Amino acid sequence: MILAVANTKGGVGKTTLAVNLVIARAIEHRDVLLVDADEQGSAADFTQLRTDKAGEAGYTAMRLKGREVRSEIEKLRSKFDDIIIDVGGRDNEGLRAALTTADTVLVPVQPSSFDVWSFDRINALVNEAKAVNPKLLAVAVLNAADPQGQDNSEAIDVLQEMDGIRTPPNVLVRRKAFRNAAAQGCSVLDMTPKDPKAVEELKALAGAIF
Repeated sequence: MILAVANTKGGVGKTTLAVNLVIARAIEHRDVLLVDADEQGSAADFTQLRTDKAGEAGYTAMRLKGREVRSEIEKLRSKFDDIIIDVGGRDNEGLRAALTTADTVLVPVQPSSFDVWSFDRINALVNEAKAVNPKLLAVAVLNAADPQGQDNSEAIDVLQEMDGIRTPPNVLVRRKAFRNAAAQGCSVLDMTPKDPKAVEELKALAGAIF
């Protein structure tokens, strides 16, 4: 599968989700490629940290930008079990290229009015991309959610009302485990010590997507 993790709004946890999902698939003995298509290069930096600490990342990683996101991934499609693209947090050529080649786009959204309101922008881009890539499936997930309260359910209700977007019930709560894992060059699945709730949430999301 080719999965793009994307949103036109920054700060929603795209890179955190992308690297955690890459490692989740690698742990399942999948041959995985992580594509860093974000100008900030955070996924590439994470991969270097992981390699420095563990000796190897356990997956292949590369940086691409602009139109080459589509052209290079199309060449590599048959060589990997899964390709996961971390796309930058704004409407640019790389994001649009990723949407035209991906099988699924995962859109992380935080439970705030600003995040939910801005969802219309990425939804419009997804609909445009479907003219070129009609198989594209869009999935929204509530990320860095509140541990409790009505904001989560209200945000999910709004997302579920949008046409063409699949919104599974999975929620990833804002947990220190994700930050601590990143600092170790790990995912929440292979960090020490593990946070059982974070592990459960990530596995549930990976199961829903893949």
